[in-house]
Amino acid sequence: MSAIITAHQLSHHFGEGQLQKQVLFDIDLEIRAGEIVILTGPSGSGKTTLLTLLGGLRAAQSGSLTILGQEILGASKQQLGKLRCNIGYIFQAHNLLSFLTAKQNVRMSLELHDSFLEQDLDAIASNMLTAVGLADRINYYPDALSGGQRQRVAIARALVSHPKIILADEPTAALDKKSGRDVVEIMQRLAQEQGCTILLVTHDNRILDIADRIVYMEDGYLVPTPALDVSAA
Repeated sequence: MSAIITAHQLSHHFGEGQLQKQVLFDIDLEIRAGEIVILTGPSGSGKTTLLTLLGGLRAAQSGSLTILGQEILGASKQQLGKLRCNIGYIFQAHNLLSFLTAKQNVRMSLELHDSFLEQDLDAIASNMLTAVGLADRINYYPDALSGGQRQRVAIARALVSHPKIILADEPTAALDKKSGRDVVEIMQRLAQEQGCTILLVTHDNRILDIADRIVYMEDGYLVPTPALDVSAA
């Protein structure tokens, strides 16, 4: 399959002058369409920074980064904004709006896409929530949902517009073993049905087996993947 994300000699720093600190060093990475890739490694190794670059949430500083055929280095805010419409984001904190129901949170994602505006957004949002096992929680507010249920709403919100790429940052960190497993299996199933690519940052060895490939990061570098224990998955 063709590459959907390609990074070459990608580096990144924070701060300026004497306070400048480099956090990514010469990253070379290719992710193909339809792949499920897990990015893992110690805390502070640069995983989330890389994820935000690959998702167009930060501007690339040096090297080359091509996402969906577009070079991101030097891209304008308008170009990055257009690119982000093709990417779904799932974070450790579900980031649901507490004053909206589950259906309204998912519907809000659809309202950002002109191609959906003439369709029945409530029906699409409800169908997506049903697909993640929340048919009986469609009109619940986040405070009335468990942690696992809130993360399912976040998955529905990310996937409802059928993005080409899903980026997930520690989506199981706040969940117990069963809830975490349920969440990633839902992501895996729906992404495969929709044919999208998943890049997932995690420390959770229990879910490593869902990946087609595991990429390991340490001190800002991609390094050979050590032997990782997936027996707990």
